[in-house]
Amino acid sequence: MTNPPQDKYKAVWLIFFMLGLGTLLPWNFFMTATMYFTSRLAETDNGALPEDRIGGNKSLFMLSTPANDFTSFINDTDARALEPPRTLLQSKFNNVMTLCAMLPLLIFTYVNSVLHRRISQNIRIAGSLAAIFLVFLLTAIFVKISFSPVTFFIVTMIKIVFINSFGALLQGSLFGLAALFPASYTAPIMSGQGLAGTFAAFSMICALASGSSLEDSAFGYFITACVVILLALLSYLALGKLEFYHFYTVENLKTSTTSNAQTSVELKKDLLEKGGDGQNTEQSILHILKKIWVLALSVCLVFTVTIGIFPSVTADVKSTIAGKSEWGKYFIPVSCFLLFNLFDWAGRSLTALVMWPGKDSKLLPIMVAARVIFLPLFMLCNVVPRNYMPVLLAHDAWYICIMVVFAISNGYLASLCMCFGPKKVNVQEAETGGAIMAFFLTLGLALGAAFSFLLRILV
Repeated sequence: MTNPPQDKYKAVWLIFFMLGLGTLLPWNFFMTATMYFTSRLAETDNGALPEDRIGGNKSLFMLSTPANDFTSFINDTDARALEPPRTLLQSKFNNVMTLCAMLPLLIFTYVNSVLHRRISQNIRIAGSLAAIFLVFLLTAIFVKISFSPVTFFIVTMIKIVFINSFGALLQGSLFGLAALFPASYTAPIMSGQGLAGTFAAFSMICALASGSSLEDSAFGYFITACVVILLALLSYLALGKLEFYHFYTVENLKTSTTSNAQTSVELKKDLLEKGGDGQNTEQSILHILKKIWVLALSVCLVFTVTIGIFPSVTADVKSTIAGKSEWGKYFIPVSCFLLFNLFDWAGRSLTALVMWPGKDSKLLPIMVAARVIFLPLFMLCNVVPRNYMPVLLAHDAWYICIMVVFAISNGYLASLCMCFGPKKVNVQEAETGGAIMAFFLTLGLALGAAFSFLLRILV
């Protein structure tokens, strides 16, 4: 193999980071606006935004996660107590939203892992970003349009299905693309995804502190999302002009297959540029899975544990030292959501500096399995309400320390698995390996979401 060119100014690395940000930011933006969506479901005569019923300073923001309704920490605030009784659509919104998010996410991640060679990479990535951009543009426009609650509910769920369907194709395709590069180039995608959650957490805290108009905040919020997604799309389109990118996606792939008498060079270029032909794939998905199953199950377990306990249990922990101070109001937004997203981002970014243990180390799956200890640790904190388990770790400091280690380990171990998985297979199989790893990541999210209901009941 010829010596690769340099990634000048880290341009490809930075674009991968931007694409990682664009992968999760849309869903995070959608989830943080839960208050806006539920307010539109209040029963009014003309379907207008019921600003007078919820108060002009009510914030649209709530923290993002792909798992559950975690509005419980808002329920205790005075502003929440002033709201009228919730309608049927309002009470079911978060549960239906989770269902409409998780099913398409899992299904289309699987579809991408199976059919990615049949569909052009440009269509999968650029097309998904363009579709998500249009959904957010429509969402911003709909802020200014009146709907009946039922119509708004249906339209919102359809948008959620579209966002997560295209988001699944985008995420799986990006990890497949990154698999063609050195292992360190999966790290910026993971780091960008971590920044998306951090941005959402800061947005929520700023909204709590300032209290902005619901309609104006929602419109500005969705327009901001449109700008970020558009920047991600433009960044991807610029990739094809970079020598470093061209080397790993065309030249290196061509060189690695010239010795294969069964496949021509032109066919190998088509694997990236034209989607290829599934009948000509050298190795079946099952054969590739046999090589990476340990790392695939590891990343699945990482997110099963994380989403199983966060935020269904962690968001119900109450401060024992706040009293009537402002700390009680900001305890969960800061100690739970902001800390998790900051240190998760730090853990994901850490893999850009060090990647230990190695891809063949038995220590990595052991470290992943050891994270199960966080389940009882959080359940023994001051979770309110509770029915069965005692409170053994009541002080705020316990909760904060556990959260920091929990978040760092999530980001670092998940990023390691995603970086190493595609490197366990041949370069011809790397894109498929990356897509399979993305499927198991999504499977972990879905399993964690289902598991979270049981964990909360057991507390």
